[in-house]
Amino acid sequence: MGFITKKYLKDLVYKLNGCAIDVHKELGPGLLESVYHKCLKHVLNEKGITYRSELQVPVLFKGHRIDTELRCDLFIEDVLVVELKAIDSILPIHEAQLLTYMKLLNAPIGLMINFNCANIYKEGQKTYVNQLYRDLDDN
Repeated sequence: MGFITKKYLKDLVYKLNGCAIDVHKELGPGLLESVYHKCLKHVLNEKGITYRSELQVPVLFKGHRIDTELRCDLFIEDVLVVELKAIDSILPIHEAQLLTYMKLLNAPIGLMINFNCANIYKEGQKTYVNQLYRDLDDN
């Protein structure tokens, strides 16, 4: 991973939130997560944002790659883990899932987006910071 600044990450999260808002405005709450996932990928493609979808998250243990069933919904520009939900409320297990992906992918930042809400900007998204990257350059 090259040189990353807090500003770059903040701008990327802002772009992703904008994409999620576009999807939510069009579809509203109440659909399956898979629908939002496909529509969000469509918006990302339109905006030229690079991502990997349903990325198998590797686990390296004592020099060996261990196969797991861990799948990251979206990995944006190889720095931002995005976990999508369409549920009543985010539980600690969902946060643990996102934090696990961030740690295993060595990602500095993560974004939880829950489409099952009235206002996605106010209540449907939360940003998480990997503590390994808390001292990034402010530029």
